[in-house]
Amino acid sequence: MFKNSLGVPLADEHKMSPTATAAINEKHLRSVICTVLGHVDHGKSSLLDSIRGTSIVKSEPGQITQSIGASIVPVSVIQKLCGPLLQQLKLDLTIPGLLLIDTPGHAAFVSLRKRGGVLADIAILVIDINEGFMPQTLEALDILKNYKTPFIVAANKLDLVPGWRSDVYGSDDLLLAKISRQSQSTQDEVDKRLYNLVAKFAELGFDSDRFDRVSDYRKQLAVIPCSAKQLIGIPEVLVIVSGLAQRFLESELNFTPESSARGTVLEVKQEKGLGATVDVIVYDGSLSKNDTLVIGGVSAPIVTRVKSLLEPAPLAEMRDRKAKFQQVDRIVAATGVKITGAGVEDAVAGMPVVSVSKDLSLEEAKLLVHKEIEGFSLAVDGSGIVIKADTLGSLEALMKLLHEKGIKVKSASIGNISRKDIADAESSLEPDSINAAILGFNVAIGSEIASSLPQDVKVITGNVIYSIMDEFIAWQQQEKQRQESKSLDRLMKPCKIQLLRGYVFRQSNPAIVGVEVLAGNLMVGAQLMKQDSARPITTVKEIQLEKKNVTLAGKGKQVAASLEKVIVGRQLDEGDVLLSFLLESDFKRLKELKEYLSPDEVDCLREIAELMRRENPVWGI
Repeated sequence: MFKNSLGVPLADEHKMSPTATAAINEKHLRSVICTVLGHVDHGKSSLLDSIRGTSIVKSEPGQITQSIGASIVPVSVIQKLCGPLLQQLKLDLTIPGLLLIDTPGHAAFVSLRKRGGVLADIAILVIDINEGFMPQTLEALDILKNYKTPFIVAANKLDLVPGWRSDVYGSDDLLLAKISRQSQSTQDEVDKRLYNLVAKFAELGFDSDRFDRVSDYRKQLAVIPCSAKQLIGIPEVLVIVSGLAQRFLESELNFTPESSARGTVLEVKQEKGLGATVDVIVYDGSLSKNDTLVIGGVSAPIVTRVKSLLEPAPLAEMRDRKAKFQQVDRIVAATGVKITGAGVEDAVAGMPVVSVSKDLSLEEAKLLVHKEIEGFSLAVDGSGIVIKADTLGSLEALMKLLHEKGIKVKSASIGNISRKDIADAESSLEPDSINAAILGFNVAIGSEIASSLPQDVKVITGNVIYSIMDEFIAWQQQEKQRQESKSLDRLMKPCKIQLLRGYVFRQSNPAIVGVEVLAGNLMVGAQLMKQDSARPITTVKEIQLEKKNVTLAGKGKQVAASLEKVIVGRQLDEGDVLLSFLLESDFKRLKELKEYLSPDEVDCLREIAELMRRENPVWGI
C-alpha cells in the first residue's frame, strides 16, 4: 500500500476528515483557532453567519447565543470571499483555514468565554460602533489580556451610523471605497465613532487605530469598521485575522499529526440517537476511531475508547442541532469534533482531552488530565433549589447567575427532569420555604412526571437562560408575598378604635358598644388597652356590622363590639380611644412585614410601640 510523506496510507485518505487531508497537504501547519468575543447583541454570531453564509443567530432562542460553538472555515472559502483584497495585497494564504469559536456575550457565560479565550490563537473582539464599550466588552478584554491572546477589533453595525447609504457604492467595492463614497458628514460620523473607541482603548492601555492607518501590527490594535448584516468589511476582517496569524503565529501553528491528540472539552451533551457526547476542540496532534482517550471528569480522569468521531461539515456550526456531521475515522488539529464513547457523560466542560499514543502512555495521559481536575469545582450548597441543563456550560452559567443573586443550589445535573429531581425539590419544602423549585435549561419533563407533580413544587423550563431566571425570581417574589401574607393573617393586626358617644347598648357582661375604627383592623379576639396604660383592659368577643357578625372591621367602619370583663362607666367611658395590645414577638414580626401593612396600620404600630416603651424602653427593639 502506498503511503504519503507522513506515513498515512493513501488508500485510506477518503475516510479521513477534510482537516486531516488538509493537514497532510499543508505541511504540518494547522488551522488557526480564532475566538469571537464581545458584549451581548453586538453581533458576534451575525458576523460568523455572514462569513459562513448561515443563519445560526435566527435559530438561537431570543437571537442570543446560549452556548459555545465552533465551525470550520476552509482556506478555499476565505479565498473566495476575499479574492480581490488578497490580490490587491498580494497575499498568499498558506494556512489550512480558520476554526472559529463563537462565545456567548451574556454576563452569565463568563466561563464559556474564558474557555474560548484559553483555546484561541487569535481573537476578534466585536464592538457595536454606535454603542461602544459595554460590561462584557471589558470582561472579554480582561480575558484576552490574561491569556495574552492577540486580537483585532470588528467595529460592527457600520450601516447604522447616521447618514449611511448603501446605494452609493457597488457590491464589489471594498470597505474603504464604501466609506469614501459616503457623504462627508457621514464619513465624519464614522471617524467620530471610531475615535471614541480609540480613545477608550487608550484609557485601557492599548494603542489602536483604523486598520489601514496601523503602521505596526505588532504594537498597534487594528480596528475594522464592518456590518455583518450588509457584509461590509467582512473580507477585511478575514484577511487581517488570517494574515496576522500566518505572519506572526507560525510557530504556534506548527504541529505533528502523528503525535498524541490534545484538546479541550467545549460542551457535554445528550444527543438523540447518540446518547452522551462531548464537543471537543483538538488543537494538537491527531485522533483516530478506537483510540484510547483520557478526558477530565468531575472527580477523576475518564478513560474511554473513541466509539465515533463526528466532524461538522465545512461552515457548519457545532451547536446547531440541524448541522450535518461527517463520521470520520481520523481527525487532526485544529478542528472541532463530536466524540462518543463510554463514560463521556461524566466529562467536564473546559477540561483537557488527551489521547494515548506510542509517545504518551495511559498513566502519563491520566496524570496530565488529573492536574487540571484538581482546579475544577461545580460547588453546590447543602440546601436550595434544583437546576438542570443540557450541557455543563449552561449549568455553570445558570449556577453563576443564581449565586450572584444569593440563591442557593441544592442539586445541579445534566439531562431531563427526573423523579429524583422532583423528590429533591420536594424535600426543600419547609414552613415558609421558597426553595421547592426546579429550573431547567433546554431540558424536558415527561408528561407522566408532570401530571404527578406535587402542587407545592414549581418547575420552570425554557431555552433562554436569563428568561428562566426572570421567571423564577418573579415566582419567588410572588411566593414570598403569598407566604408572608399567610403569615400576616395569623398575627393580630394593629388597630385603634374610639367608643362612640350615645351608642352604649349594654354596660357589662359583656359590654356592647358602638365603636369607630380609626386605624388598622379591629379583629375578634383582639386585646385592647387604653392610651394611658401598657396593659390589656378587655378582649373583643364579637363584632357586628349592619346586624351581621364579622371577624374583622377595617379603618372607617362603625360597628357594634362586644367587650369582655369591662363595665362602661367604670373602666371605660364613651369617647375613649383604645389601641390593640400586641405581644412583643408579634410586634417584631409585624415590623418585619410592614411592607404588607397599610400606612394607617404602620402609624398605629408606631403609636403602640411608643406606649409600650414608656414602661420598657427597649420593647420591640
